[in-house]
Amino acid sequence: MRRANRVPVLLLRHFGGCEAIARMNVALRILCYLWAAPATAIGLLIVAAASVTGGSAGIVQGVIEVHGGIAARLLRRGLPLVGSGAAMTLGHVILSQDRECLERSRRHEHVHVRQYERWGPFFLPIYVAASATLWLRGRDPYLDNPFEREAYEQAP
Repeated sequence: MRRANRVPVLLLRHFGGCEAIARMNVALRILCYLWAAPATAIGLLIVAAASVTGGSAGIVQGVIEVHGGIAARLLRRGLPLVGSGAAMTLGHVILSQDRECLERSRRHEHVHVRQYERWGPFFLPIYVAASATLWLRGRDPYLDNPFEREAYEQAP
């Protein structure tokens, strides 16, 4: 066996085999959910409200997705600086106006889920600060936001 081919085998042995690596991945996923939990909690409140106001919810790729009901009304009304939108992510919750908006924006919103996993409770304040700074400089607070630019680059 060539040396290059033995490296993965040695790493597997060092970490206790494939089962141990799978357990580590589960532990990392749990940590990602916990790190994003503050924003997810806000999203879950909207999921509950949307559920009793005619919205629908489901789980896709480990993320709760909701459309319709109060979620649609909130997105149509819009947010300060960024205005209305088809969809929005809060931690591991994606809110959408309707099923079609959700289908069109799913990949983009999942990039935001990964951003929440990376930035955790700091994501929302940093996102808002970036948008406010851009607005004060006369730029587009949504399209010029680095988090949105990343999402559009990864999921055009």
